[in-house]
Amino acid sequence: MSEKSDEIEARGTNPRALPTFSPAPQRQRIDKPWGYELIWAARGPYVGKLIHIEAGKRLSLQYHDLKQETQVLVSGRALLIVDDERGNMRQIEMERMVGYDIVPFQRHRLVAIEDSDIVEVSTPEIGVTVRLADDYGRPNETDETRAEPGRGWAGNTTS
Repeated sequence: MSEKSDEIEARGTNPRALPTFSPAPQRQRIDKPWGYELIWAARGPYVGKLIHIEAGKRLSLQYHDLKQETQVLVSGRALLIVDDERGNMRQIEMERMVGYDIVPFQRHRLVAIEDSDIVEVSTPEIGVTVRLADDYGRPNETDETRAEPGRGWAGNTTS
């Protein structure tokens, strides 16, 4: 065996192992009561999605117990309501093409002033999304609800 082959074999289940290559495109659209999510990367140690929020609508006031994310406004106008370093809620009008980090247990909510597209890159969607307030009466999101069509929302899911 070559030195390179030995190195790859030695990685085994190491999380730093080389990813499996697939040229197949990725796309899953999940309709939400406020717009939709378009998941474009979910095969590796991260998830990438486009969040489209219709004008005047907002996501849950929520926090995640495990998930960490960074959000970037790419079009439209939106507010990020988020805990600051002291745990006080702040309302920030998002700047386009600027990253906003959200860490586990940090409360946050997105609100669209006008139709908005936000790119989110995060750790895999595991654990619980605790919804503290939700305009649509949805329950917390768990691994079980993520496995349901529309992630527990009655809207359509399309590939």
